[in-house]
Amino acid sequence: MARTARPPVIAVMGHIDHGKSSLLDYIRKANSVAGEAGGITQHVAAYIAEHNECFVTFLDTPGHEAFKALRARGAAAADIAILVVAADEGVMPQTLDALAAIKEARIPFIIAITKIDKNNADIARTKNSLIEHEIFIEGMGGEIACVQISSKTGEGISELLDLVLLASDLAETTADTEARAAGFVLESTQDPKRGASATLIVKDGTLSLDGFVVAGDAYAPIRFIEDFRGKRTLRAGPSEPVRISGFNKLPTAGTLFSIAENKKEAESLAKENAKSLAAVPERNATIEGIAELPIVVKADVAGSVDAIVHELHKITHERASLRIVSHGVGSVSETDVKTANASGGVIIAFNTGTDSIARDLAERENIPIHSFSIIYELSAKVRELLEALVPTVTTEKELGRALVLKTFSSSAKKHVLGARYVSGALAVGDRVKIVRKGVEIVHGSIGNLQQARADVKEIHTEGDFGAEIETRENAVYGDELIAFAITES
Repeated sequence: MARTARPPVIAVMGHIDHGKSSLLDYIRKANSVAGEAGGITQHVAAYIAEHNECFVTFLDTPGHEAFKALRARGAAAADIAILVVAADEGVMPQTLDALAAIKEARIPFIIAITKIDKNNADIARTKNSLIEHEIFIEGMGGEIACVQISSKTGEGISELLDLVLLASDLAETTADTEARAAGFVLESTQDPKRGASATLIVKDGTLSLDGFVVAGDAYAPIRFIEDFRGKRTLRAGPSEPVRISGFNKLPTAGTLFSIAENKKEAESLAKENAKSLAAVPERNATIEGIAELPIVVKADVAGSVDAIVHELHKITHERASLRIVSHGVGSVSETDVKTANASGGVIIAFNTGTDSIARDLAERENIPIHSFSIIYELSAKVRELLEALVPTVTTEKELGRALVLKTFSSSAKKHVLGARYVSGALAVGDRVKIVRKGVEIVHGSIGNLQQARADVKEIHTEGDFGAEIETRENAVYGDELIAFAITES
């Protein structure tokens, strides 16, 4: 069948707090298609907007570094990207991460300089920061389209959408509406009433009320289709975001989906996919001498679980390690608390609550449940918990060494002796040990030092000297007197 033009799918990407959500909110509210309340998901939203009688599908990919995996999926799944750069900060580390994901996906992109309404906005400096990072925009030696916008006033947003439609025309995004639907899983959630549900983006063909959706090793009968507004529809065409419920298990975000005619075909395809998806089990063995922090991860959506696990794997320490004993979608349950209790670990909850039974059990068993809504705060807390587990390492450093020549007097706790300097420095107050024929006899401290019959604070030059050593054992001729310090890390 002939392929026809389809609406472009747009990923909005960039550094955290650079205005991605504000831009999308403005577009959502400013057009009739997406103006109704609610998107499909809270974290990776998808909705259809209308501009100049043309439709555009927007994906909102998270901006923090921890969401690299999701962001990369968003870019790969999109036809065009909008890279937002705030006028008050310019290019930031996650701007470059987003750019790398866009380039890897090999899709065109547009620069949107946001927050131009702020008092400290400096557009010239922001453009220069783009050039410094080899992002060559139009008017400054390059061909990348760039538009200045304000999500408060709406300035520049119409121009931005014009550029999106122009880029779409140049990209020649097409689809065969008569083919079986195919696309990718944008997000998956565990709905208390509907079970495992997924947000899908149809990239080709038309999804209708028959057959089964197969995404990786998960599948679901197509009993009803919900559009991005939560309304039921009979079919969904190319570039449309939809929600399907009733999966046998949560499909992984970013997985491609296809359509099977019946359950038998769906099960067979899912099994084949499972073989190719089989991964090496995570190493759970502990290392002797290394402290371990077992963690149970729960989040409201599968994509967040993936991103959190990805972030946690980056937290390392020479003398401590993280072990994710379980992870899943939904509220913290009694099973999660029991799992954490059995492993001696903690529970990390991201944008999700705790069942009352689980909360009571956690309080009784003293199992910590740490809740977060911001990924980098979660990461910082886990790093703090890990460092608190690190065992203290005691290191002994030799400061100075002398050879015992003679003992002059001794009591139960103090001994006066003569010694000859060998190396380093020995000072009043230093901890010392007496070593006899390579064997430590006793530890003590230096109470006083004399050289040339005068009290001194330190011996650091060659020659003989007198010392008062506070220790329970006396030294004899030939013993080594070693001053040392103990450090902890």
